Amino acid sequence: MRITVFGAAGSVGSRVAAEASARGHEVTGVVRSRARLAELPSGVHGRVGDAAEPQDVARLAAGQDLVVSATRPAPGQEAELVAATRGLLAGLAGSGVRLLLVGGAGSLRIPGGGGLTVVDGPDFPPSWRPIALACNDQLDAVTADSGAVDWAYLSPPAILEPGERTGAYRLGTDELVVAADGTSSISVEDLAVALVDEAERPKHHRVRFTVGY
Repeated sequence: MRITVFGAAGSVGSRVAAEASARGHEVTGVVRSRARLAELPSGVHGRVGDAAEPQDVARLAAGQDLVVSATRPAPGQEAELVAATRGLLAGLAGSGVRLLLVGGAGSLRIPGGGGLTVVDGPDFPPSWRPIALACNDQLDAVTADSGAVDWAYLSPPAILEPGERTGAYRLGTDELVVAADGTSSISVEDLAVALVDEAERPKHHRVRFTVGY
């Protein structure tokens, strides 16, 4: 497959790009600053572009099979996430190129919580609330898409940290995936495994899904 990854120098994007490249896919990594090209994983073709600009998206998606969005705005710039999502949808409309977005966990329901979502849970850190709400708006933006793009939205579990690549994970839909010990987590490496698995063997179309151990 030919895959373009926006946000390819970030924590999630770099691991997605590396995982896809290691499986033999032709990967183009997109960053907004030329200075970050040096941070891309080995074997990834670096390009400069902005997901919020439909013209950039169309240019960088031309001839590709899949676009992955793993962008994350800096604190205080959370509104950029929705702008990037709208740019991706506009740039890919009618192209036939699939879109996989890495979003947030905030809109997932807490198991046994009576419909309570993660972002509204009693233990949710206040400092995370701005990006969590931006991710909720991101999900709303793709859900409201007219149907011109075949997208899927991956929500991580409550804890997403760099760690070991085990290749193991469990899938879910709109409810937090929780292990027997009550934790909800996955390594960034295994999140990348799950995303590239979805790229290779699509199971989700115009819906959100989640993963966890």
